[in-house]
Amino acid sequence: MSKKRTQYSKEFKAKIALAAIRGEETVPQLAARYNIHPTQINSWKRQLIEKASDLFGKNNDINNKNEHSADDLHRVIGQLTVEHDFLVRKLNH
Repeated sequence: MSKKRTQYSKEFKAKIALAAIRGEETVPQLAARYNIHPTQINSWKRQLIEKASDLFGKNNDINNKNEHSADDLHRVIGQLTVEHDFLVRKLNH
């Protein structure tokens, strides 16, 4: 019977990778503590180091998700204006 693969959360992976980068404990010590293969920890560590520069770039997806384009905002303003005018007319009749 095959063993089901363990799925780790992104928060857990980041926590382990940061601990490995900090060097507070060695990778084998972290592997023993969290029952993870050392190769997996090294892989997460490498991924974190490679993608860390993306966090500070101008095209950061997290920052772009929070920013709305001017076109989107103008569209919403127009929709709200139409709805407001419609309701004002209905209330005046």
